[in-house]
Amino acid sequence: MAKLFIASDIHGSAHYAELMLERFVQENADELILLGDVFYHGPRNPLPEGYAPMQVAELLKPYADRLLVVKGNCDSDVDAMIAPFEFVNVAQLYVDGAKITLQHGDKYCKDNLPKNCGNALIYGHYHTSFVVKKDGKVIANPGSVSLPKDNTKAGYIVVENGTIWLKSLSDAQVIAKEEIL
Repeated sequence: MAKLFIASDIHGSAHYAELMLERFVQENADELILLGDVFYHGPRNPLPEGYAPMQVAELLKPYADRLLVVKGNCDSDVDAMIAPFEFVNVAQLYVDGAKITLQHGDKYCKDNLPKNCGNALIYGHYHTSFVVKKDGKVIANPGSVSLPKDNTKAGYIVVENGTIWLKSLSDAQVIAKEEIL
């Protein structure tokens, strides 16, 4: 059984990328999944603390063999040139008997599910963290590790033993959880 660690919207913050990687190691997860907007802060966002996209690339490099990265709306071809990984548009994984769809959130979200999303959809983009069950499917967003919005905490998701756990990036406390199956 694989343990997945899912985060989103680093937006070039080396400070928060380091904290995220510390949590990844502490969680002892098998795979690190990033849901896009890895390096660039975006024209509508402020510069996050510790903005250093090249340093983020270097921090991620040792994890490249355990890394799956979904392309976000702020990720460009130039970002791919410094990335120690490939970007994918959408990913589907089978974990503990459940089919999970991963996307940045600029195309699919809780109000626009993909036709074949399976048991769960996990996406970023909106910088707000939550886990809900809708029409028998779990829909989750880890929020942004560097620029959370709408009074939500910077967070990450752990998928393990058929459960999606939303945790606070600052202290790893459980914010919410939902059984997938």
